[in-house]
Amino acid sequence: KNSTSGKAEAFFARASRALRPTHPRCGVLTLPALSDTVSASGTSWSHWTYKRESSNSAWSSKVPQIPTWEPVAENQLPPPTRVSPDLVDKLERLALVDFGSKEGVDCLEKAIRFADQLHVINTDGVEPMDSVLEDRELYLRDDTITEGECAEELLQLAKHTVEEYFVAPPGKKQN
Repeated sequence: KNSTSGKAEAFFARASRALRPTHPRCGVLTLPALSDTVSASGTSWSHWTYKRESSNSAWSSKVPQIPTWEPVAENQLPPPTRVSPDLVDKLERLALVDFGSKEGVDCLEKAIRFADQLHVINTDGVEPMDSVLEDRELYLRDDTITEGECAEELLQLAKHTVEEYFVAPPGKKQN
């Protein structure tokens, strides 16, 4: 072994012993030596702050150096969404998902309620993005055909075809 790999192994051995959960109900682990603090306010974890080590980089980021999360007050959210049985039926048909029971519908309503927090975000002065990579030039390969003329071969491999189209089996049986 060379000295670099030995140092790396020693570092990871120390790191694995020092890992601890960031939150009692969370599977995410942090290395306290790399993160200054994870602290809770009061007895609940409803508000937490994670302080990063200060960096000596010359550039300034638009990302806040101290990320925070605070719960949204219930009165700031739109009224809770109730999913009607007709909408459940339609979603089950379109998404080929079976909600199965009242618990499945409750889970869907809770997911919608969680997403309702997006309504509170202040987006004044923020221009919509066309792409997450809009500030970079995207290098695309030339759109040239290298193979082809094999449609008849591929259609012969299909179990069911109609004219020149594949026929896919339905996702679930209809009543």
